[in-house]
Amino acid sequence: MPLWNDYKAEAKARGALAHELYVVQSTPVGSPEEVRAVLPEHLAYQAEQEAAGNLFLAGPMSDETGDQMQGVGLIIYRAESLNAARSLAENDPMHSKGARSFTLRRWLINEGSLSLSVSLSAQTVQLG
Repeated sequence: MPLWNDYKAEAKARGALAHELYVVQSTPVGSPEEVRAVLPEHLAYQAEQEAAGNLFLAGPMSDETGDQMQGVGLIIYRAESLNAARSLAENDPMHSKGARSFTLRRWLINEGSLSLSVSLSAQTVQLG
């Protein structure tokens, strides 16, 4: 396995975007009631991080069947470093108050596309 920074340099050299973000998988460890009790603080924290430009995307994930709400969440941060992203995750009330645990990984975006459609008169935004 190559070192992360070596792989990132190789990706850039071959023309890939090689844009680094940080992915948090947040897993409930407390009861559903404990998680719900911290939810307002968590959502306020997420809004603060979004306003500060640190939060790229976040939301819940289903179970493997796609039919059930499992309670696992995915948070993608913009940060200067892995340590800065770790601090963002640790300061999330869900994690700091023990309702959830998390794993943190670097994510290198190399390929894909993003579409954004904004309809002003209809006041709709569509991300695809």
